Amino acid sequence: MKTVLTIVHWLGFVFLLVLIAQASFAQPRSAILDRYIGEGLSNNLALRQEKLEISRVSESLNQARSLFYPRVAFNPTYSVAAGGRRLEFPVGDLLNPAYRTLNQLTGVDRFPTNIANVNELLAPHNFHDTKVSVSYAIFNTDIQYNYLINKQLVSAQEARRRVVENELRYNIATAYYQYLQTLDAIRVFDNSRKVLSELTRLNEKLVNNNVATKEVVTSARYEVSKLDQQLAVAEKNRETARAYFNFLLNRDLTNSIDVDSSLTRILPESKENLTDLQQTALRGRQELAQLGGSLRAAQTAVKLNEANARIPNLYVGGSMGFQGFGYSLANQAYVVAQIGLQWDLFRGYEKRSKIQQAKIQTDVLQTRLAEVQRQIQLQVLQAYYDLDAATESLAATQSGLVNADQTFRTIDSKYRNGQALLIEFLRYQNDRLTAELQLSLARMDVLVKRAALDRAVAVQ
Repeated sequence: MKTVLTIVHWLGFVFLLVLIAQASFAQPRSAILDRYIGEGLSNNLALRQEKLEISRVSESLNQARSLFYPRVAFNPTYSVAAGGRRLEFPVGDLLNPAYRTLNQLTGVDRFPTNIANVNELLAPHNFHDTKVSVSYAIFNTDIQYNYLINKQLVSAQEARRRVVENELRYNIATAYYQYLQTLDAIRVFDNSRKVLSELTRLNEKLVNNNVATKEVVTSARYEVSKLDQQLAVAEKNRETARAYFNFLLNRDLTNSIDVDSSLTRILPESKENLTDLQQTALRGRQELAQLGGSLRAAQTAVKLNEANARIPNLYVGGSMGFQGFGYSLANQAYVVAQIGLQWDLFRGYEKRSKIQQAKIQTDVLQTRLAEVQRQIQLQVLQAYYDLDAATESLAATQSGLVNADQTFRTIDSKYRNGQALLIEFLRYQNDRLTAELQLSLARMDVLVKRAALDRAVAVQ
């Protein structure tokens, strides 16, 4: 009966490997993983910071837009003064004698002879100026170009947010795959421990029946203790992987994670053309959009400095209100209208230097853009061949596990019939354990490499 069950188990194992090989051409899609990625995009703290940064830059754009509107201000002032400089002028001493003489000559008191000398504080005392002022820039290059620059910087910041989103998708996917790999490793260690525990019981029976000596029991128990140590490390890795995954989603670090076991059975293989992938990346990578926004802002800054050097600024304004001594509005009303022109004719070649500086910044960004384009092409190429190598490695580990499992089952049968040594059993059991772990790692490596290629191409 045991032989029949062993054969059935073996055929089932081979059939599973065939299914894996056949499914390896499909692109893995997991509703569970997609849900977790969506949750991470909503809750991740790093991405939330990027959204706040966009809001901050957008407010700068609103501030730049507000400069296109008129400025209206209400400015009441009231002054009280004491001491300080005074204006002294002997008006009475100069005019009173002359006026008195004229009155005597004409015989009529036509001229005043009691004019007081002037003795006034220069600082106005009990004086108020209550007014409403309006100013409006008819033409101002700073306002126009600063608005365009801020608008382009908002676009660059939004592209930066999409860069973080793309990176977060990759991190969540790889963290999920790492968690699945730790679960798979624990499963492999548990299965191997069961085999060694059964070996220990078998050896105890052999010793009790005087068919073998005691060292076969102690050797088997030692192997079990080594597996227990490896199992403890695997469980520690599982908890660490769980905590990191929950950290990315901004959840409690001990929250449970739903497992999509289908991801370990449907493995991707890149069949796309490398050149097409590179062109897709150049069209979709948000790093280029971010640099493009910064480049356009720098080009606008060049236009701003050139306009400042050639074109004057024109503005109109005015004030209306009340002004006078004592806070009485009677007979104190006034209106002032203004039109102004500002044009810096010479500032020591400062503006020429600013224009040159802005052009240099534009050249820096253009060079950086070309460099990033080359880097993206290199990233896609590396990710493409990494996935290709990982897929070939998976096929090799699948074949290796088939051979290791077949060899172990042969040795197991021989050992039970007394035709093999314990050291042979342990060696081939360890080979099968290693092959199972390598297959588990190879599966997850293919998934991680596919995620890396999707990140490089900017696949959503």
